[in-house]
Amino acid sequence: MIEPFSAHISEEILDDLKTRIRNTRWTDEIRNSDWHYGTSQSFLKDLCHYWLNNFDWRKVEAEINSFPNFIGTIDDHEIHFILVKGKGENCIPLIVTHGWPGSFIEMIKLIPMLTEDKDLSFDLVIPSIIGFGYSGASTVDGCNSEFIADLWRKLMLELGYKRFGAQGGDIGSGISTWLALKFPENIIGLHVNYISSSYKPYMKEGKQITSEVLEFQKFVKIWSSREGAYSNIQSTKPQTLAYGLNDSPVGLCAWIMEKFNAWSDNDCNIYNVFSKDELLANVTLYWITKSIHSSMRIYSENSKHPLQFGENDFIKVPVGFAKFPKELPTPPRSYIEESFNITHWTEMPSGGHFAAMEQPKLLAYDIKNFFKSLI
Repeated sequence: MIEPFSAHISEEILDDLKTRIRNTRWTDEIRNSDWHYGTSQSFLKDLCHYWLNNFDWRKVEAEINSFPNFIGTIDDHEIHFILVKGKGENCIPLIVTHGWPGSFIEMIKLIPMLTEDKDLSFDLVIPSIIGFGYSGASTVDGCNSEFIADLWRKLMLELGYKRFGAQGGDIGSGISTWLALKFPENIIGLHVNYISSSYKPYMKEGKQITSEVLEFQKFVKIWSSREGAYSNIQSTKPQTLAYGLNDSPVGLCAWIMEKFNAWSDNDCNIYNVFSKDELLANVTLYWITKSIHSSMRIYSENSKHPLQFGENDFIKVPVGFAKFPKELPTPPRSYIEESFNITHWTEMPSGGHFAAMEQPKLLAYDIKNFFKSLI
């Protein structure tokens, strides 16, 4: 069942948010520590002052509601999604999936770029992952990326799309990868801008790992020791962390902002790529939907079911990869090609983990070029 949806939160919840921001108990801070110990306090105080006094969630709601929004009930799971039909003569159905700590809001800049080209446009489906934003949360084990891929296929079939493309970054790339691996008969092509460092292809007994891959694995260990604490706790004890983040908007903001700062191509200034309104739209969505715990939980679910390919597993559909220079550790192309039919590979000049927000034109252009080669 699919029904129209309109975003609207009560004024009472927005008033409570402001009260909580106003009553924040601030920590101390090492002098001149900037972002070295975590989210910069001077940055956070400035952003939260703006959140309290200038940010307008109603404008965000109006932008969300300017697109057709729906709630689809698939296997008793409520899935929020935006569906914008393309204006071109040749329209390719495309499901685009976000990651953590992002949301469907990340993809809004892509909508006009992918739907208004008269030569090639897309029927664009932008869902919220189960447990994120306006989608319902799962309260039982097993809601991992493969499980969600099954729901995405059923959703697209329910919408009348028997053949469609899949695109994603971060967790969205994993969901899209599972779609292509399990349901190649439904997938026109797979386009991703991220492959998890936990990815492992099937390696025949006796096959040696190349020096290139060994260097990558060494780099991942170094990166994880410096930047991976969030993943360890979200994969093991997300509930404990969630009590604080679900109760303190400033705590929630600090947790999410650390990642937007560290993972973006911002030349040491986060405002070079994101406005305050863009950052706060995403954080506020997490706050009003109380979805920080349910969103983090997918790390735990995926840690029990990582993207590891078996002997007969290979993604045969065409695969396009957009590699942004400030992305999280990305496996070498030769290693990815052990399991993916790479037909399109682009080394981007700039951009990081949040490509759809940071460099929407580059990402949209690459998506169009990839799918243009398939029709």
